[in-house]
Amino acid sequence: MSQRQRMGQPMIILGEDSQRMKDRDAQSHNISAARAVAEAVRSTLGPKGMDKMLVSSMGDVTVTNDGVTILQEMDIDNPTAEMIVEVAETQEDEAGDGTTTAVAIAGELLKNAQDLLEQDIHPTAVIKGFHLASQRAREEVDDIAERVDTDDEELLRKVAETSMTGKGAELNKELLGQLIVDAVRQVTVEGPEGENVVDLDYVKIETQTGRAAGESELLQGAAIDKDPVHPDMPDTVEEARVMLINEPIEIEEADVDTQLSVDSPDQLQQFLDNEEAQLKEKVEQIEATGANVVFCQKGIDDLAQHYLAKKGILAVRRAKKSDIKFLKEVLGARIVSDLDSATEEDLGTGSVRRDDADELFYVEGGDSHGVTLLLRGSTDHVVDELERGITDALDVVAQTVSDGRVLAGGGAIEVELARRLRDYADSVEGREQLAVEAFADSLELVPRVLAENAGLDAIDTLVDLRAAHEDGQIRAGLNVFSGQVEDTFDAGVVEPAHAKEQALSSATEAANLVLKIDDIIAAGDLSTGGDDDEEMGGAPGGMGGMGGMGGMGGAM
Repeated sequence: MSQRQRMGQPMIILGEDSQRMKDRDAQSHNISAARAVAEAVRSTLGPKGMDKMLVSSMGDVTVTNDGVTILQEMDIDNPTAEMIVEVAETQEDEAGDGTTTAVAIAGELLKNAQDLLEQDIHPTAVIKGFHLASQRAREEVDDIAERVDTDDEELLRKVAETSMTGKGAELNKELLGQLIVDAVRQVTVEGPEGENVVDLDYVKIETQTGRAAGESELLQGAAIDKDPVHPDMPDTVEEARVMLINEPIEIEEADVDTQLSVDSPDQLQQFLDNEEAQLKEKVEQIEATGANVVFCQKGIDDLAQHYLAKKGILAVRRAKKSDIKFLKEVLGARIVSDLDSATEEDLGTGSVRRDDADELFYVEGGDSHGVTLLLRGSTDHVVDELERGITDALDVVAQTVSDGRVLAGGGAIEVELARRLRDYADSVEGREQLAVEAFADSLELVPRVLAENAGLDAIDTLVDLRAAHEDGQIRAGLNVFSGQVEDTFDAGVVEPAHAKEQALSSATEAANLVLKIDDIIAAGDLSTGGDDDEEMGGAPGGMGGMGGMGGMGGAM
């Protein structure tokens, strides 16, 4: 066969079963997948947002309207959809709230980008326009944001209440908002340059079922859900000298299976006496340090419990590792790994008291600023959703204290940014101008969805909002309860500026990442772990028909 003949034949470089999607098909597929994810959480946005029930393959049920929880729990089998899930996860990590907003904006950006692509505008021009618009929008957020005094307790409470509205915590948001503000203020310290630093590691959340959410409280210290190991032990120690141990107070067992041959009852008694002496020695070592309270991460032998009770030492066994670490901060103690080397310097000081009604130990330290939010709810589902709402609110209040900038909520900032971006688009040359205008249109999704979820007319609402902002009412947003356009900042709907900046950044980068893809190809082993990949579960061949692409057909 001649070389020309050989060159005339098509070259096959992929396996027969390999899948590939190119150009417009690939872009359309990716955009559809991303939009499907965004639309899955849109109905949860805002105070009137609905909840989702997530049912696992094991039958476990989660009821929530927290965007990142929904997306993490959903069984998503599409690589593009997973990129959008990463937007929510990044938003949660960086800002603590605004996950649904970030994902919804990313989906709307891609929807509007698809319209531009169908007008034969190149993806590169769209990407550049989105980047310019995002950069300008974040600058405008900083310009619009109001600097606040972080000692303004009422404003911080409004930020917390805004975050909780629409979630399980809403019914008791005044009480819970105050608890959150108090907790954040307790763990705020001054940084090296005089700035406020909030260390949320010092805030622990404990939950209890069977009581109303309105009975939640903030404890100065830790709440340990454990019982004393012996009924004769004291349950309250006012001047506690606490030892934290992460080794068992038990007989040390041999590393290998051993057998003991006993010839007489005396030998057996001697063996038992030796064990008893070992346990007695451990208890005496604890007493010698001056400790009168022991929290042990491992087990405590029955005989050791008896000796501890005789000496009037309160002991708790099998405390959670996280509790031990938190008690270390609360009490200023060191964690003891070897009783032989334990000294008085390892002990922490404070008070320990037992609440028999709640079946909890309340542990308070001396100089520590560690606090515990004890959340109560009627059922497990209620208290779980309450905890998610409180965690988000803690994060946004902490961000506000650190950052010191807030914005009016209720869609006010999005409409104002859209108005300013349309003015900015006039100064952008080329087809990027259309992308900037599309970015502005995408931002207005937020007030539209807020209105839709509240059962209001989205078009009328958007017209009223645009008119108010054209008249210079920068803080005009939607009151979803009355359906009226008003100054939402004065109405107490306040959001942290950092969360909005992060949402704009994450959504834009995710949308641009999706738009830049023009070819989806079945790949071999993409791991970079070297020769151990096969042992770690990596397949040496292809991806089995592009597993994880959802059959290339749907989003999920």
